[in-house]
Amino acid sequence: MTSLPVILDVDTGVDDALAILFAVAHPDINVLGISCVAGNASLERVVDNTLRILDVAGAGDIPVAAGARRPLIEPARDASHVHGEGGLGTLHLPATSRTPEPGSSIELMHRLITESPQPVTLVALAPQTNIALLLRQYPDDARNIERIVFMGGSASVGNATAVAEFNVWHDPEAAAIVLDSGVPTYMYGLDVFNRVGVDEDVANALLSHDTARGRAVGALLSNRVAVGGDTGSIYTGLIGDAGAVCALVDPGALHTELRPVRIQLSGYGRGQTLVDLRQWPGEDILHGVAEEWTTVEVALTIDAERTIETFLGTLGLA
Repeated sequence: MTSLPVILDVDTGVDDALAILFAVAHPDINVLGISCVAGNASLERVVDNTLRILDVAGAGDIPVAAGARRPLIEPARDASHVHGEGGLGTLHLPATSRTPEPGSSIELMHRLITESPQPVTLVALAPQTNIALLLRQYPDDARNIERIVFMGGSASVGNATAVAEFNVWHDPEAAAIVLDSGVPTYMYGLDVFNRVGVDEDVANALLSHDTARGRAVGALLSNRVAVGGDTGSIYTGLIGDAGAVCALVDPGALHTELRPVRIQLSGYGRGQTLVDLRQWPGEDILHGVAEEWTTVEVALTIDAERTIETFLGTLGLA
């Protein structure tokens, strides 16, 4: 089987780090390069975290470049309350000798896409500012993009607000540009994101694993990455963004539907991904007053146990 050519776009916090470790380890994924954007942490921290995680992964010479420092319109707003000031929670890694590419991540992605003999899959695990800038600056690149898989949005509740998920809320204009680009899109949102995790004892056991990678995964999984419902229960073992990368290699673990989606750009609903789950057309459609929507493949349910097996098995930690 030919490896899938992939470009990761990240704001490396806890779960982006898990996603990078998985992507580098899986034999069916060829990570062409990594684009960094401000989101979970500042751009400088995101780049440094990414380079250090590639050391932990034992990765080869994968180019990494810095992109946007802030959203298209809004100021940058990090998620340090989830990922810690450094972005990697309690995980502290030694300095790296790796260095980022001298140019911007937009230029890196453009080069990798145009040079690839196969259509490239973009995996956006962060606010989509870099992807939007790429598609606006180099619209012809869309011809060699297979699809854009993005971790973002929700067909139900939000986390940044009651209705908006963080990555889309951070830069809703960018998300709207990506949806409007004509490139096929796949949405791995909070509906599945919040369901895939390991028990706390599994995460804690990995802290004393006999490999540096295993210990790093244990530290990352042990961080608080989501707070559950009315009970206040805390899930320490969510793999988060890594689930979107697992979906590349095991799509059968998810139930997806092609659904109309649009991004709210104003009011309290700003940053919400509206997903039309109706089985029958409503009055807005029947009376011709419906606004523009984009058809997106939306992940609605997931076999969490199967996905965890894929994740830990690929990393040699099962």
